[in-house]
Amino acid sequence: MSEELKKKMKILFLIPNLGHGGAEKVLVNLVNHLDREQFQITVMVLYDEGVNRASLAPYIEYKACFKRSFTGVSHLFKAFSPKQLYRWLIHDDYDIVVSYLEGQTARIISGCDDAATKKICWIHRTMTTINDSARLFRSIKEARKCYSSFDRIVSVSNDVQKAFMKLYHIDEKGNVLYNTNESEIIVAQSTEPVPEIDFSANHFKICAMGSLIPIKGFERLISVHNKLRNDGYSIQTFILGEGADNDKLQKMIKECSLTEEVSLLGYQTNPYKYLSKCDLFVCSSWSEGFSTAVTEALILGVPVVTTHVSGMQELLGDNQYGIITENSEEGLYNGIKMMLDSNELFRSYQEKAQIRGDSFSTKNTVLAVQELFEELWEKG
Repeated sequence: MSEELKKKMKILFLIPNLGHGGAEKVLVNLVNHLDREQFQITVMVLYDEGVNRASLAPYIEYKACFKRSFTGVSHLFKAFSPKQLYRWLIHDDYDIVVSYLEGQTARIISGCDDAATKKICWIHRTMTTINDSARLFRSIKEARKCYSSFDRIVSVSNDVQKAFMKLYHIDEKGNVLYNTNESEIIVAQSTEPVPEIDFSANHFKICAMGSLIPIKGFERLISVHNKLRNDGYSIQTFILGEGADNDKLQKMIKECSLTEEVSLLGYQTNPYKYLSKCDLFVCSSWSEGFSTAVTEALILGVPVVTTHVSGMQELLGDNQYGIITENSEEGLYNGIKMMLDSNELFRSYQEKAQIRGDSFSTKNTVLAVQELFEELWEKG
């Protein structure tokens, strides 16, 4: 390590909040494992909200811009230029400033005009239209200017990167870095008992996780469960997460007479004790960036059936480590049915899931991020 690197790098991560979403969780995982001797980390949120704040290591500096989100905040932010927002909200000097999500925080971080400070933007979702990607900016022109100002654009999967670069044509600034999962903790927590649920019952048990919002496709997962039940399969489905669609999904479960078979378990601080006791993990999403939940299932050796969304081929290969279906209700039905109909296929994917899960160790993903920071620092 060079003499320069012996000085701690001051790094700021900016994110809207530390709620229960995947990006928020993996940010906490990442900063908690970055080398304390090399990096001085600050996590700043726009809104002081979210369950993941409690998981931040005590030595991570935490700052909040506002107590909570409020109506009209996006319009308020657009009234100021990126440079004005940066000066208003961020008062200290940093060696590297990171927008850990696209959109609102990217616009703020792009306003840093200190030539000595390197700027990084993390892209977590697939953006297929320029209007979608620019909706939190004043205009498409401003979005292009802001994203072009970053020293590096980090995407969580190759698919996410390809989609973003197709819109902005700044490929030379791109990196793909996989999300950080606490693999050892995941495995340790997976052994905890779940006395309130009888997992010994002779049913094929399906687990799904994520925010209860339309893009996660839980409505069609419940519909698929209903079809499989009507076809004579004995199954149970457990959905972990909370969100705006909770009441809608509960109503659907009741109307389909599935209250004994489909359970919404809410947000769980330890989802792994549920996941590890299920036979199959299902991702029913319409769109993903790079699924944290699928990665966690692989780490636990739980076979996966997923719709064809961004990141899945990187995770599962060409159906090598799990089944990728077409992105439709029928595709999802057929994929799960394949696992139900062939015990040999199911056992094979159990073994392959464990092998693939070993690739996403905490050590490897954190090291890749540290190497990026060092590279930018040395170029400074």
